[in-house]
Amino acid sequence: MLAQLEPFECYDQRAIRFMSSRTVFSRGLYRKRVVIEQSNLLIISDAPQAIFVALNSIIHHRKYLERYIKDHPKYRFSLEPINCEDDAPEVIKLAAFSAQLANVGPMAAIPGALAEIAVKDMAHQGSLVNLFENGGEIASISNKPINVGIYAGSSPLSGHIGLQLSPEDSPIGIATSSATVSHALSFGEADAVIITASSCALADAAATAVCNAVKGSDIEASVQSGLEVAETIPQIRAAMIIRGKYIGKIGKLPRLIKLNGSIDDLFEVSLHEIFPQKMRLL
Repeated sequence: MLAQLEPFECYDQRAIRFMSSRTVFSRGLYRKRVVIEQSNLLIISDAPQAIFVALNSIIHHRKYLERYIKDHPKYRFSLEPINCEDDAPEVIKLAAFSAQLANVGPMAAIPGALAEIAVKDMAHQGSLVNLFENGGEIASISNKPINVGIYAGSSPLSGHIGLQLSPEDSPIGIATSSATVSHALSFGEADAVIITASSCALADAAATAVCNAVKGSDIEASVQSGLEVAETIPQIRAAMIIRGKYIGKIGKLPRLIKLNGSIDDLFEVSLHEIFPQKMRLL
């Protein structure tokens, strides 16, 4: 079943390129894919209004971000934590705080910060299912389980495992950093580092820090090095590192699931709607 949503009056149409002309309505949930400048988004909710609010949230906060980094280039290019003013925009302060905890530059937390703010704005609409993905960084507040597949490049584990987010996990932020898949700056060699935390901004910053530590010809030792870094970052819930055939984790992850579909199936449902016939609990 497909449901057409009319554009919300506050859309900045020049900033939005729709990847699909229709919003999918499946099992009581609306899903919208959209690109806003450099942000590749997937938004899922049980309420159309929450999707509109999320889109306007990211447009609004991206504008504040762009203005700020234009006037503060150090914020944009620093690879180390930096302080910002008390009156700085919300997204700037959230990313800077998270970067301090993870000991990375503040821009490493920006995608997660935008997702975290947007999903909170969605939840304020009274919607019960709220998921916002910003280029792989996921923020969710939901009273229904949501399945998230893990793509880890050429690793044999890629596309075969995932996480089932339960209502008890909410609010949750999930961030993935990769040295072999993403175009983002990374000094490590992990196929995927997955971090979970209550804050998506913190998960984003922590994933960068941990991924940077996974390097060296001894793959098993490199995974252990990444886990040791993860243990030093406060307020994260769990970390999982995938490099080649090796996988390591600390903390309490959401329930692991086994995916039986192909990589194409994974991307067809945008990593978040793996239906029961394509998964089993581990």
